[in-house]
Amino acid sequence: MANRERPISPFMLGQTYRFQITSLMSILHRITGIALSVGALGLVWWLLAVAAGGEAYATASACLSSPVGLVLLFGFTLALIYHLLNGIRHLAWDAGWGFSLPEVYRSGYAVFAVGFALTALIWFFVLWGGA
Repeated sequence: MANRERPISPFMLGQTYRFQITSLMSILHRITGIALSVGALGLVWWLLAVAAGGEAYATASACLSSPVGLVLLFGFTLALIYHLLNGIRHLAWDAGWGFSLPEVYRSGYAVFAVGFALTALIWFFVLWGGA
């Protein structure tokens, strides 16, 4: 039997492995998990400002309603929805559903499409749904 040199790590995307949607979704799942951890610190900051009252809340509100704050909140919402949907997808895999290659790709594209649609819907109501 010939001893071919084979890669021992999947971290060689582009060199040895062909990039696939499953690779992208795995990387994005990790990135969104980190983003949600950082965003949780922002949520704690906002809750502390609410508890402190008056001036602290006004400062936090001004920061979050600024253009940069809104972009960060939009990114947090997108990360939350994507991470949730991809987590549900992984739970389905844990239950033994959706392992065929066409189903893996279909569920991957569905996570992207539904994630963007839900985020857009949430922000539509946030910006224009209130009185």
